[in-house]
Amino acid sequence: MRKLSLTTDHIAKIHRIVEDGGAPPGMQLHTDDDYDAWVARMIGTHPAPDARTRLFAYGSLIWKPEIEHVGEAVGAARGWHRAFCFHMPRFRGTPDNPGLMMALDRGGQCRGVLYDLPDGNLDELFGKLFRREFTAKPANSMPRWIVVETASGPVHALTFVMNRQSPLYAGRLPAEAVADVLARACGHWGTGAEYLLNTVANLEAKGIHDRNLWKLQRLVAERIERMG
Repeated sequence: MRKLSLTTDHIAKIHRIVEDGGAPPGMQLHTDDDYDAWVARMIGTHPAPDARTRLFAYGSLIWKPEIEHVGEAVGAARGWHRAFCFHMPRFRGTPDNPGLMMALDRGGQCRGVLYDLPDGNLDELFGKLFRREFTAKPANSMPRWIVVETASGPVHALTFVMNRQSPLYAGRLPAEAVADVLARACGHWGTGAEYLLNTVANLEAKGIHDRNLWKLQRLVAERIERMG
C-alpha cells in the first residue's frame, strides 16, 4: 500500500471542539414525510426490482456503511467522478468557515464499492440511508439509479449524485482551492481533512487508487504543515 502524506497527526493539529449550531438560518430540513416520499420514489423506479438491489459507495459509505449488506465487489461508474463539490456549513464546517463535501458529479469515471443489499425491507434500509446522506432542501446528494460496470457485467445500483441546482453547489474547483478549505474547516463531526484521509486510505485498502484524491491528500498535508 502506498504511503499517504496526510496522517492522523495532521488531523490532530487542526481538529477542535465545535458546538453544533443547528441548521443555518434559512435552511429547510427534510421531514419524515419528505424522506418517505424519496423512499417511495426510488423503490417505485427500481430498474430491476426482481434482481439483487445494490448500492454504489464512493466516499464515506465505504468506511462507514451503517446499513446491512450481504456482499460487496468493486465496480466502475462511467460518466461520474468523485469531487468535493458542495459547500458544507454544518457537520464538517461552520457557517463562517464552511467546509467542502464530496459527491458524484458529472463527467469522467469513478471506481467504488458495490454493496449487495439483503432482500426485503428496502423501505427501512433506504429510509436510514437517506436520512444519513442528505438533510437540507433541496438535497445536495440526490439518490439516483445508475449503471455500474463490474467484472461480471453491468448492473444497476443506487448511489448519490450532486444536485447542481442546489445553492450549495460549488462547481468544479481546482485541487489547490479544495485543499485550502479542507486544511482549515472543522465542524461538530470533525474536519474535512479527516474525511479525506479515511476515504483515500479505505479506497487504497480495497485496491482502488484515485489519482485526484491522492494529489489532494498531499496538498492538504502540505498546507497543514505550513500552518504549523
